[in-house]
Amino acid sequence: MPAPQSDPEGNPASYSCCGALSFSELTRPVEVRDSSSGNLFWSWPILGPLLVENESSDTRDHCANERTFLSYLRLSIYMAIVAIAIVLSFHLKSQPSHLELRMARPLGIIFWLLSLSCLVLGFGNYIKTLDKYSKKVAIVQTGWRTQSIMSLIALSIVGTCVILLVIAKVDENSES
Repeated sequence: MPAPQSDPEGNPASYSCCGALSFSELTRPVEVRDSSSGNLFWSWPILGPLLVENESSDTRDHCANERTFLSYLRLSIYMAIVAIAIVLSFHLKSQPSHLELRMARPLGIIFWLLSLSCLVLGFGNYIKTLDKYSKKVAIVQTGWRTQSIMSLIALSIVGTCVILLVIAKVDENSES
């Protein structure tokens, strides 16, 4: 039977087998200080919360960074839902036209890829900003990646609206 282990404060921890790490060791807090070595986000323990000493507006900035990542996540989820809705909506009709069937899958794939790129972009910005906060570096939130992906998303949304309006107009004219 495995032996009980305790965490550094002396509290009994869960049982672990074969000398494996306990959950309390994996969730030990990581203190954010002036770190010049590597990226702080990937430091050990991986599941540990980051503790930030509040000097001036550090805590507010970290919370703003988290909210920005959550906004990217929300946009990514919306784009994935739109991708699924585009693919399914054309097939749920009683009689989808040939043009609708031809356009559904490519549009769905485009929106799905944009969803994944938005999620990767948001996570990358979050990690980069967190690393710069830990090094006390001034941050300017702009870059060609962010601008190009967000422009591509906006262009895709407008283009899809135009395509859907054209499809509706073509179907209306062919029925007349």
